[in-house]
Amino acid sequence: MSKAMKAHQATAAIPQFTSKDYSYFFLAGALCCTITHGAMTPVDVVKTRIQIDPAYKKLNMLTGTRYVIATEGPKALLTGFGPTAVGYFIQGGAKFAGYEYWKKTAVESVGGTEAAVKYRTAIYLGSASIAEFFADILLTPLEATRIRLVSDRTYATGLVTGFTRLAREGGMRELYAGFIPYAIGQFTVNEFCHEIAFRSMSEETRRTLSSTSKFTIQLGSGVIAGFAAAILSHPADTLLSQINKGHGPRGSMPHRLTVLAREAGFRGLFAGLGPRMDHDCGSRIRAVLTVWCDKRRFGRTAWYGDTQRD
Repeated sequence: MSKAMKAHQATAAIPQFTSKDYSYFFLAGALCCTITHGAMTPVDVVKTRIQIDPAYKKLNMLTGTRYVIATEGPKALLTGFGPTAVGYFIQGGAKFAGYEYWKKTAVESVGGTEAAVKYRTAIYLGSASIAEFFADILLTPLEATRIRLVSDRTYATGLVTGFTRLAREGGMRELYAGFIPYAIGQFTVNEFCHEIAFRSMSEETRRTLSSTSKFTIQLGSGVIAGFAAAILSHPADTLLSQINKGHGPRGSMPHRLTVLAREAGFRGLFAGLGPRMDHDCGSRIRAVLTVWCDKRRFGRTAWYGDTQRD
């Protein structure tokens, strides 16, 4: 077989997404994230309070929720909904579409799908890292606004007033004080869960999988990825909340993170992990449901390694 023929076969399996396809991926990711994170706002409020408010340190998800309602009323559980919905709409779209773009680019750069199998872990992590980095540039100012609103109910009345005040008083330094792209692990875990599931089947079984079976694999992989993401990223999330609250010394970001981590200790870094796991797993389940519906509606599929999931 000629080199030209082999090159053609290597690239033939790589989907040639158009700008329209990426716009669908962006919209699917945006809707997924804004719906799931918006719906989990009450959990996020309790989680953030446990991380930064001494009065909540010994509380769990249930007792923390009761305490918020008893002291501030039910509406307090929706504090920060505006920044959350808008921030994760932008971030989710950029991350989902960006991940597909950089993964495809990486596979092409190594010569096609067959060669990419050897480097799949690096491709998963690299693509996720780049996508997460740029998506978090868009999210961080809105996340900083959310944490200020949750930690201080008198700070502002909502998204616009909170963001405006933070930008006016703190400038770019405070808007991006909590810029920590830490959520890259969920993509890799999700990919490997799919890989394990599909590689355990025969080729015939894979070709004849029902829609229900495919959905079950997606849902199971999403839940596992949610647990993994929550555990792996929680220390960074705790430090992010502390920094956006204004805790810690002045100075460079590495210095502030080091001091805060030392002060918190192992136990403190994992404060609020229970609500975070509820939040991330709930978000992943809703994400799978939303993306499934979006892909059905838009008639597009995302591409994962040597498999294409409808």
